[in-house]
Amino acid sequence: MKSQELVEKYVMKTYARKPLCIVSGENATCYDENGKQYIDFSSGIGVNSLGFCDDDWSAAIAKQSQTLQHTSNLYVTQPMAILAEKLCLKTGYAKVFYANSGAEANEGAIKLARKYSFDKYGAAKKRYKIISLVNSFHGRTITTLAATGQDVFHQSFHPFTEGFDYAQANNIDDLLAKLDDTVCAVMIEWIQGEGGVNPLDPEYAKALSAVCQEKDLLLIADEVQTGVGRTGQFLASQHYGIQPDITTLAKGLGGGLPIGAFLCNERLANCLQYGDHGTTFGGNPVVCAGANVVLEKVDDGLLEAVRAKEALIRETFAHTPEVMQIDGMGLMLGIQLQQKQAVTVVDECLAEGLIVLTAKDKIRLLPPLTISETELKTGLEILLNVLNQPNKE
Repeated sequence: MKSQELVEKYVMKTYARKPLCIVSGENATCYDENGKQYIDFSSGIGVNSLGFCDDDWSAAIAKQSQTLQHTSNLYVTQPMAILAEKLCLKTGYAKVFYANSGAEANEGAIKLARKYSFDKYGAAKKRYKIISLVNSFHGRTITTLAATGQDVFHQSFHPFTEGFDYAQANNIDDLLAKLDDTVCAVMIEWIQGEGGVNPLDPEYAKALSAVCQEKDLLLIADEVQTGVGRTGQFLASQHYGIQPDITTLAKGLGGGLPIGAFLCNERLANCLQYGDHGTTFGGNPVVCAGANVVLEKVDDGLLEAVRAKEALIRETFAHTPEVMQIDGMGLMLGIQLQQKQAVTVVDECLAEGLIVLTAKDKIRLLPPLTISETELKTGLEILLNVLNQPNKE
């Protein structure tokens, strides 16, 4: 049987998979079982920050897998220690906790926020509620689904974890109306990724940060998709000049292997104590060896290149009638279309050898941060041609 037939027979049907089996790749170029070439503008939904099979990344994880593959968190390993220092120095945070995914990182951040409020205000205050934003997406566990501000996800799996409410993004009055004595934190995405590549307005972000400081509410930033250079800064929060109390990371941090992390500032550094939180695989040495290479390569030069690539993308579509507008930052962009359906464009691009994504009704572009100019221009030419074609009857 071919791979697709085996998946169809044995794997649960929770994904609307495209008719493509990728077997190999290098940087932003990959190949299917028949040898057909594709330019990848998805990077595994923002995961392959260094593209497919970066030489240094591959060498680091191969070497680590042959040296020490796992110990559990009862012991220390060199890769996790080195990564912790790099992350804290690069972001200005005091401490990090390692997880295995974005959802786990967000769950940990929620636990940390509630623990801080419990320790400071006591159980009697019942200060536990998290306000997230309408149209947000924070994960697929029962708790992170509860934190997700989209009704479409609040089906079929009741009861959800209690203690969440939702405010309209970029509407500070709506947020203020939702605040009461039970709220302990506000959870945001600087750019709503799954919600449609919608950036927060800078003035709203500034007002939100001020409200949190005034009312001793923790500000949690979900940077699972925006973090690690995706927007042209290491953290998207740097575009806003705001340092949240907690920031979560995943996706691009591992460069292709599963990792999550949440970082916190000094006042939260000792909030979680022995037994408060844990994970078997968090901080795995092989994964951390790969993440260390990612952090080495996502330097100022690469971030500058990401911003230049954003400019090239925007310039390419500046006079394209089908493009209504482009939202987002860096290499996290959403193209709003005039008439074409995003899902149709995805299929037409795939047929021509280009992998793109959707986000609501937009075309979403998340190419590797390292995509070459040649690969980028080749992919943009395919997308431009598809967008310029008349709609099929």
